[in-house]
Parts: sequence; C-alpha cells; structure tokens
Amino acid sequence: MGVYDEGAVTRELRTERVVLRPWCACDAAALYELASDSRIGPRAGWPCHESVEMSARIIHDVLAVPDSFAMVSRKTGELMGAIGLTHAEYSDVAQDGEMELGYWIGVPYQGKGLTTEAAREVLRYGFENLGLSAIWACYYDGNEPSRRVQEKCGFVYHHSYESDVPLLGERRLTHCLRLTREDWLAGAGA
Repeated sequence: MGVYDEGAVTRELRTERVVLRPWCACDAAALYELASDSRIGPRAGWPCHESVEMSARIIHDVLAVPDSFAMVSRKTGELMGAIGLTHAEYSDVAQDGEMELGYWIGVPYQGKGLTTEAAREVLRYGFENLGLSAIWACYYDGNEPSRRVQEKCGFVYHHSYESDVPLLGERRLTHCLRLTREDWLAGAGA
C-alpha cells in the first residue's frame, strides 16, 4: 500500500495546537518511542514497534502515503501520533467518494483533546478539499477513547461486525460510525 514518495504526500494542515504534516524518515526514532508502548498499538489492532528500524519500515510502507499525517505539537514540534484518511479501496467500510478516518495518539498526549482537534481538521480537509460524501470511523469493542473522539466529531453509529485483526492474529467486534457531508455541513460535532 505505501509508496515512499514525500512529493506525493498531502500538504500540511494546522490547528490551534497541532500540525498535521507528511511523514518523513526522520520521524522513525520518535515514532518508535510512542509506538513501542503496549497501551497504543494492540488497542488499535497492530503490534508494538520493536525497534527504530521497524518504525522506519512502517513509515516507508504504511504511513508515507497521501492523506496520512504525522500529528505534531505546534508548540514543541514533538511527534504526538498519527491520523489520516484511508482510501475506499483499502477500507472495509468506505465506498467510492468516501474514506475512513484512522488515528492514534501517544500516551503522554492523551486526554487533552488533541486527537479530537486533529480529527476535526482532517474531516474539514476531507469534505472541503477532497469533496467526500461521507467519512467512516471504526473502533474495536472496548476502545472507549476512540469512540469518544468519533462521537465528539459528530459521527453516528452505523453497524458492528466481527472482524479479523491480521497483525495480531485475533478476531474482534468492530463498531463502525459514519459522518455524512450533509451532517458535517449542518454542524455535527461542532
């Protein structure tokens, strides 16, 4: 899926406290520091990073694609997490003209509203710049912080299903929420 071509990656987006910018190879050490924490990856469906080299490969193969952003503190420049939109061809729920929102934030930055702030900007980008008709967001059963972010952004429950989590070799209950362009324009999640 990933093609490491920084020239093709989406431009930078900004909020009051967060910069959303393309991933670069220089992020590998900071990504490892956050993604090696066992409280992050398994909750989101991926294994903890085991080395800086593994983080570098994930940047190259997975994260350095269009519409995928490194979530960086506007104040300190520190990497805080990841957020982005997955194209329909790589999503289990999105159809043509739709995308799926995904995100995670490192433990030191949790509980501060940063993910919600970043997600609202990515939604704006998706609806205004990409002209999407709907954006989906899913979370695994028990991941309440992710559910809260989605609800604060105006997403509405759509359905649940049992899904494979291939990177962990598990099956989990997945809850899917959806935000339409019309609901977003009407102020959902504002």
